[in-house]
Amino acid sequence: MPGLSLSELTLSYFRSHKSARLALDARPVAIFGPNGAGKTNLIEAVSLLSPGRGLRRAAAQDMVRRPETLGWKITAVLHSVTGVHEVEIVSEGGASRQVRIDGKAASQLALGRIARVLWLIPAMDRLWIEGADGRRRFLDRMTMSFLPAHADAVLAYEKAMRERNRLLKDQVRDAHWYLALERQMAESGAEIHANRQHALALITGAQMQAETTFPIAELELSQTEGAMPEGADDLREALAESRFRDLAAGRTLVGPHRADLYGVFAAKGVPAADCSTGEQKALLVSLILANARALARDFGAPPILLLDEVAAHLDATRRAALYDEICALGAQAWMTGTGPELFAELGTRAQHLEVTDTDGLSRITRENA
Repeated sequence: MPGLSLSELTLSYFRSHKSARLALDARPVAIFGPNGAGKTNLIEAVSLLSPGRGLRRAAAQDMVRRPETLGWKITAVLHSVTGVHEVEIVSEGGASRQVRIDGKAASQLALGRIARVLWLIPAMDRLWIEGADGRRRFLDRMTMSFLPAHADAVLAYEKAMRERNRLLKDQVRDAHWYLALERQMAESGAEIHANRQHALALITGAQMQAETTFPIAELELSQTEGAMPEGADDLREALAESRFRDLAAGRTLVGPHRADLYGVFAAKGVPAADCSTGEQKALLVSLILANARALARDFGAPPILLLDEVAAHLDATRRAALYDEICALGAQAWMTGTGPELFAELGTRAQHLEVTDTDGLSRITRENA
């Protein structure tokens, strides 16, 4: 099954890349070069072809190349199940980025209808041992890959919760001020919870059906304090009942924003947080591959994968197994590493790019046809 792919990518004044144009085929893309050369900047540009703030979660003004600070532009030719699309993303003078698809202004949500992009970056290596915030973002990214409208539900919930928290901090006790906000939180919160459960079911199924050398992770959606109310009515009641406790805390203490993703290394029965660094990395790779396999069935094509410094903490056997799985899946995976030897097992199954840096200017050289 052919996956989503880029046949052209052009960067203008984006981070360390003053000007770059790539002509590509659908094979995986192996990117190597020294630290700081601009490899991650390249795949960050690809991540912006999906809804959200990209793999670094950076503001638009932080992506502009310095010292010019002229604004930046990314253009791409995207091959999708919906056809071939020309995508343009522009930020002028540090302003929020604007999206055009096939020459027409579009929303970020529209990107989610034509493209699916998943990523794994070194900052995620500590996913299992740091705070719940990162795990919720990880889960919501997986969920949005199946249900792009999940992003709207999250935004609606967070907006209503900010307003409710403002009332709580101001010690407003009149119930009438809370009713509309809690209704909005209940409706969007129940949708968020149902979407997350749906995504976890798809990921679990994709893991169980896989023949892989990567370990299976048993996943569970837990709540920081008690169980998450299942429906909108239950959540609205829970918010009303928690109001006095929330007044004392100055914030909302019940809802999907208190959820956590709990993982277990299935074969060993060991919590992911207690696994070795290599095992935690392998579990993350397993989840990304499962997400990609599930999307291949759900969306009709495997997604574009962005795997930054993917070889870190993977031994040679698992590294080779990862490349075999990516090629079998038919995904255009963009992978970075410091040296070409890290991608030797791929051979001609991938297109190889070397990124170098001269005086803060990134240059890209294609190593093979």
